[in-house]
Amino acid sequence: MILKLNNGKLELRKDNGSYVRTLVSGHVVDADLNDDETLVVITLDNGHVELRKESGSYMRTVVSAHAVRARWAGKDIAVQLENGKTELRKESGSYIRTI
Repeated sequence: MILKLNNGKLELRKDNGSYVRTLVSGHVVDADLNDDETLVVITLDNGHVELRKESGSYMRTVVSAHAVRARWAGKDIAVQLENGKTELRKESGSYIRTI
């Protein structure tokens, strides 16, 4: 699966590029699929990081402010903050450590 980000709108597409669904319709600045392509971590322009299922349904907020980018790091989520630090968080959103 491929994530396509265009003007804040996040779309999920098949490997051949065909449209599957819109996951979020606005305010997205970054997104990343996990290794088995079942979960998406999404960074919004207000600094929030959300975890969503591949279907687009909301699961939880991982970080509520100051996030610039979020990426999967194995089963955990690495969140880059505005101050340059990186927080490592569990899929549940609980804090592990700052790198």
